[in-house]
Amino acid sequence: MIVNEFILKPYKQLLENGAAAYIAPSNIALVKYWGKKAHQIPANPSVSFTLDHCKTTTTLKFEKKTSEGFSFDVFLEGVLEEDFKPKIEQFFKRIEIYLPFLSAYHFVIETSNTFPHSSGIASSASGMSALALCLMQIEQQLNPNISKEFFNKKASFLARLGSGSACRSIEGDLIVWGTHANIEGSSDLVGVKYPYEVHQNFKNYRDTILLVDKGEKQVSSTVGHNLMHNHPFAEQRFQQAHSNMDALILIFKSGDLDAFISIVEREALTLHSMMMSSDPYFILMKPNTLEIINKIWTFRAQTGLHVCFTLDAGANVHVLFPQSEAIEIQEFIKTELAVHCQNGHFIEDKLGLGAQPIKI
Repeated sequence: MIVNEFILKPYKQLLENGAAAYIAPSNIALVKYWGKKAHQIPANPSVSFTLDHCKTTTTLKFEKKTSEGFSFDVFLEGVLEEDFKPKIEQFFKRIEIYLPFLSAYHFVIETSNTFPHSSGIASSASGMSALALCLMQIEQQLNPNISKEFFNKKASFLARLGSGSACRSIEGDLIVWGTHANIEGSSDLVGVKYPYEVHQNFKNYRDTILLVDKGEKQVSSTVGHNLMHNHPFAEQRFQQAHSNMDALILIFKSGDLDAFISIVEREALTLHSMMMSSDPYFILMKPNTLEIINKIWTFRAQTGLHVCFTLDAGANVHVLFPQSEAIEIQEFIKTELAVHCQNGHFIEDKLGLGAQPIKI
């Protein structure tokens, strides 16, 4: 699939060297994306909260070279990571038609996260979006007339080709990805800002991530997505996602927190039920994941507070709650839930406004 909109005129002149840098956030899907078609096209639409504290910082240094092909080194937290190379080389192959300067330079990619890598906090989303934004900074130096709107749109398009959910990490605070009949401007190619009214109840929403397991997942998200191709419940799941997107349009407008909780928790459990009923099947939740979920349900029933959970493709639990109820819920997290986290670790986060460039 070639999208001509993102193929610009040839560069007048290449730079000899330079650098770019960006901070990009992770995101947490409320309606989950699980299953994809060719060219990183989602099998169903999704909507996510952009986070603020869980983010990736990436610096991209480049220098002109004479050899053919792609040339780059990748450092995570200052350590050379050869294991990252195949995924980035695949990414470069997918996007070279849109960024033809890629084969002209040797790149040094330096990246760091504020959260554990590969533990279900969408590190690929923040990482690939940060890299895509750095590459767009270089293209902007070569084509200074690029508008901010086009910059973000193409960055989202490129990021998607590295990691699907990365297209939701360019902007904030509520992002839709995937074509949905009742959301104007929604697209399979890019993430877009949610275009309709959002009640004050959903402003400044909080997300505390409970680090149940900081280790690398036993099954990668890529493998999990591919298992949806022959999944016996795939079509029903995709229909459910569309229905839940419709329901959220009304919920976001009305501010109905109880209805929001019902949708978000059902989506999280459906995601993991798809994993448990695929062939081969697998479980990413841990015993402490279930302990936390049950404690949240009990606490909510006893207090009437609007705390709920969602899960990414991992064991960690995202505890979502409105800012107006933060004091009591944060105390509950510290006294009742932190004990189920690895070494008692959790991350207090909130809705963010998207990626930001870094001056270098």
